[in-house]
Amino acid sequence: MEYIYPAIFEQNNDGSYTITYPDLPGCISEGKSLGNAMYMAQDALTQWIEYLLEEKETIPSPSNIKSIKLINQNQFINLVRAEIRDNRAIRRTVSIPGWLDEKASDAGISLSKVLQDALKEKLRV
Repeated sequence: MEYIYPAIFEQNNDGSYTITYPDLPGCISEGKSLGNAMYMAQDALTQWIEYLLEEKETIPSPSNIKSIKLINQNQFINLVRAEIRDNRAIRRTVSIPGWLDEKASDAGISLSKVLQDALKEKLRV
């Protein structure tokens, strides 16, 4: 699931950046450089949304970027994207030949792990 929120980046006197989200009070991060701030903004947003989902809290709607007012010249607004993946284990029934299952068991191979690794490689995720 994808979430996109406007973030306010404020450059500090030392060149670092403080990032806040108008729609997510308390969701704050910092970056030592602009590149690092972009990374930290995405990480903070992802963790914040994951927490809200885990706690079954309401996820606020993002504001229109045009409606956000900046308070000084050291600030700018940028959209930040967080992709939330559902990491819960899902039980699936799969079929493999009996001889292959026996060999995998004898070798101590986890079929779930092999399937996950193969799907990640196949889907390039």
